[in-house]
Amino acid sequence: MLDTPPHGDPGFTTKSDLAYIRVRGLILSGELAPGAVLPQAALAQQIGISTTPLREALRRLKQEGLVELDAHRDARVRPLDATEARDLLELRRSLDPLAASLAAQRRTDTDLVDVRAALDGLEALSASPSIAQLESHHRFHAAIHRASHNELLIDVLDGLWVKTDRYRRHGLEAGRSDEERDARATEHRMLFEAVRDGDADAAAELMLRHVETSLGARSADRLTDPDQQR
Repeated sequence: MLDTPPHGDPGFTTKSDLAYIRVRGLILSGELAPGAVLPQAALAQQIGISTTPLREALRRLKQEGLVELDAHRDARVRPLDATEARDLLELRRSLDPLAASLAAQRRTDTDLVDVRAALDGLEALSASPSIAQLESHHRFHAAIHRASHNELLIDVLDGLWVKTDRYRRHGLEAGRSDEERDARATEHRMLFEAVRDGDADAAAELMLRHVETSLGARSADRLTDPDQQR
């Protein structure tokens, strides 16, 4: 399940970084399901490290809200939670439109190149999205966030994005129509155009609609309404 890269792989700075990337990828890909126990000795052996750097990695994942960690038992993937899904959605309803509005007012030529490149690289999310597909959407939204040139806002939104990824996957479990996928693609293009054109009001309005119809919002609805869990 976890192939160890060649010794000295430059992609990883420390063994803890390696463990963090590997375990985080397994969680966000859905291979480690919400609520799954993380046997630390077995994981460390599979990655090819000791339990000490693995434990450091799990503490980082706990800070991101992806793992529950107790000193006296194995860690586990944090279960999906209706309250957390709601809280994430409430924050994003306020902060994402703010970032889009500021981006439209403050974007530089370099910012526009980055947002355009991220738009061109977007991959439609399948019913079981890959890490690459999820990351393509993160890159697009992160490029808009960075164009706001508000460092505190950028940091907060980046953390919210990571916490929401598992809920995006959950939201996709009910499936999406071609019309829904096309609508999301259109929204992405219109967001870029509003930022490019310096239309702060349009950018904020588009982003609010984007958040309210997002997979995170769908997940919050599914977790709140038992009938939608089917």
